[in-house]
Amino acid sequence: MKTNAIVAGVGMTTFGRHLDRNLKSLAGEAILQALKDAGLSPSDVQAAYMGNAAASVITGQVCVPGEIVLREIGIGGVPVINVENACATGSTAFNQAVAMVTLGAYDVVLACGYEKLFHEDKARSFSVFAGAADVERMDELTASIDEKMRAVGLASDIGEGGSQRSVFMDIYATMTVAHMQKYGTTREQIAAVSAKNSFHGSLNPRAQFRNVVSVDEVLAARAIAYPLTLPMCSPIGDGAAAVILVSERKAREMGIAKPVRVLSSAFRTGWNFGPGEGEKTVFETTIAQAYEEAGVGPQDLSLVELHDASAPSEIIHTEYLGLCPEGGGGALVASGATRLGGRIPVSTSGGLLRKGHPIGATGVAQIVELTEQLQGRSGPRQVEGARVGLAENGGGFVGDSVAALIVTILSR
Repeated sequence: MKTNAIVAGVGMTTFGRHLDRNLKSLAGEAILQALKDAGLSPSDVQAAYMGNAAASVITGQVCVPGEIVLREIGIGGVPVINVENACATGSTAFNQAVAMVTLGAYDVVLACGYEKLFHEDKARSFSVFAGAADVERMDELTASIDEKMRAVGLASDIGEGGSQRSVFMDIYATMTVAHMQKYGTTREQIAAVSAKNSFHGSLNPRAQFRNVVSVDEVLAARAIAYPLTLPMCSPIGDGAAAVILVSERKAREMGIAKPVRVLSSAFRTGWNFGPGEGEKTVFETTIAQAYEEAGVGPQDLSLVELHDASAPSEIIHTEYLGLCPEGGGGALVASGATRLGGRIPVSTSGGLLRKGHPIGATGVAQIVELTEQLQGRSGPRQVEGARVGLAENGGGFVGDSVAALIVTILSR
């Protein structure tokens, strides 16, 4: 989708373990920050897209979570659309808000992602991720993971998936082994992603983890699912992020002199693949659409926020995005190109690995990071001269690929 929406304001809580706070508190904080940032009031909001994926499981709130959040801070009488789309929930809320502004339906639209994942019962938290796949075919999924691992001579402990860890870590483990065997990607290169993002996260006051870890420390950490260790896997978390989008007309009325524009927002789901197709096809098609509609290419990007739910995900997705040749993602991170000060900084926020991954909030948080970078207000993690930023976020797993994928490009 080629768009003409403008980001007028952003807000975000710290991500982390917020057992003492409820969803209304977290979401309200982010929304009020975004309104203040835009110089607008709650009464200016004409529609709201509210992204949450796990409340029904973690808190028991179903059906109207968005309306409840907004009523608490005095927003009512407007359309409220509740959005749920696995880890792409926040990105979907943002995409739909952008669409409505672009179509001319509204001049001021709120997109918010908010989530609580921490619970005293870890199995309940991990069950949210299990629900992001086809629950009626979980036996098929676990059998497929087991078969793929055995095919490369590795034993699988998939039985712990969903109880001691997210089942997605087993999916990422099989993907990682395949990449290592095909391209020679090393565990040291994978660990370099976690180390690099820990440095970025240490500079982000809203990140869940702010300690810096070395490659050696990443490799020596507790094993999760071979070849992944704990720092190679994104944590669960609580938090919220919000964005206020306005039309060009409203932006002129507000006197926004240097707007952050949404150049494109490409949204696709997976499909039943034909011969020669696979998950890579979903990524390549969606990314190509985003670049074409924005009128830019990978060489024009100043920075990227991507879906590093695992460290090897960053390696593979930088290849999909055209930041390096196929199979070159490991060498790219090892070269320092994706670190602050490098050719193309990736996940300056710390990424999902260090900023955290409250799944409903993640996609909007990516937009918050890009917007602040493009406005030159990211402090010690500022990318000098940032002009174009890309956010890539996937959610769920159906069949043998990501269920939903959204790629958004912003510019100043």
